Amino acid sequence: MFLPSDYDSQGLLKLPALFWGVLLLQARTWALFVLAGASREQGEALLALFYPDRAAFWLGLLTGVPAALAFLLSGRRERFPRLWRAWRWVLIVTQVWLLTSQLFMLANNEGQSGAAMILLAADLFALWWLGFNARLRACFTPDTD
Repeated sequence: MFLPSDYDSQGLLKLPALFWGVLLLQARTWALFVLAGASREQGEALLALFYPDRAAFWLGLLTGVPAALAFLLSGRRERFPRLWRAWRWVLIVTQVWLLTSQLFMLANNEGQSGAAMILLAADLFALWWLGFNARLRACFTPDTD
């Protein structure tokens, strides 16, 4: 079903490149936090621009934790196979939460901008992709040799 080049040197199916993009999308608050820390003078202004409400910032950091853990687990998926298999569902639930919170903010007339609509579309696509991409599903299923 997959090409030999789709496997790494240990025989594991390589994670699709889009998987890393979805993880970055889920951990977007963490990425913004790192950018704010890197730009010391403008860091506080950058965080205030995207997260005027501090509670939303902390919630964003919390929802990015599963993606950050997926980054760590991806390199050790053969050591923790049961946890790795379950982690796809953790990522799907996290994506549903992100999508729901985006819709809630839009319904309350908060953040109705072009960027919010792009994030909403990206969240919808990420949820669809996490649920239905065959190669990603295969990466999370055990080897059936």
